[in-house]
Amino acid sequence: MGKQTFESRVAYLGPEASFTHLAAGEAFAGEWLMPYTTIPECIEAVSNGEVEFAVVPLENALEGSVPLTLDYLFHDVELHVCAEILSPIEQHFMVHPEQVVNKENIEMVLSHPHALAQCHKYLYYRFRGVPLEQTTSTAAAAKYVSEHPELTIAAIGNDFSAKKYGLTIVEANIHDFHFNHTRFFVLQKANLKLDKKGHDETPKTTLMITLPVDDRSGALHQVLSVFAWRQLNLSKIESRPLKTGLGHYFFIMDVQEDEQTPMMLGAIEELRALGCAVKSLGTYFTYKKE
Repeated sequence: MGKQTFESRVAYLGPEASFTHLAAGEAFAGEWLMPYTTIPECIEAVSNGEVEFAVVPLENALEGSVPLTLDYLFHDVELHVCAEILSPIEQHFMVHPEQVVNKENIEMVLSHPHALAQCHKYLYYRFRGVPLEQTTSTAAAAKYVSEHPELTIAAIGNDFSAKKYGLTIVEANIHDFHFNHTRFFVLQKANLKLDKKGHDETPKTTLMITLPVDDRSGALHQVLSVFAWRQLNLSKIESRPLKTGLGHYFFIMDVQEDEQTPMMLGAIEELRALGCAVKSLGTYFTYKKE
């Protein structure tokens, strides 16, 4: 994607060698990349002005959305998406070089919960009954294994984390399905697109929509009709609990159009006229990491 012409502080879900670190390095090569322990810490770093950008995971092709990211953007901060990055994900089974790990002696497998889920079949058939320990990231799991050579434990993560923390890859590409990609959001305060070389030509806008409080029949159909008659393509629609009671939801919709076009401006105006609350995360381009 090329290098920025200015130095930016960029928060990412760390530690070093996480998948988010790789995505951040792709978008901000040569910039000041700063690891944070959790997704909320990354997001708050932008909101509080500690950094200019944050890169956080949003969705995996196998395991779906990252609820913490969506909920935090809806409930807690006013930030915008300036880009999204699509990265291929390859999961490897790795151990400390001083250990010889097999089904009989492995005591625990550590990784991020999404990574453990992505490798469910492998773990079920090869290490059934072995405890699985969730960590904040795959890199955190690799780091922990590297720091505890006395334990017969393993981590699941990428090859960069194996090199970074001096681990041995026992088996590569253990994820259950070949097409394993993760979608990352690049967040900032300003509602500006990150416009660099290598992005898809079609812009995308993410809207967070709450239905009218009267919960009338056909409300969601009305919302979808707003986009349908304008021929605005929805590439994703998903619901999340509003946290105000059972049956109360907000909807996340990805629209393949710039929010400043007349059709999109009209759609947002009509949604509000219907009594919907609309929160736009902004318009952005998609970058694909090979």
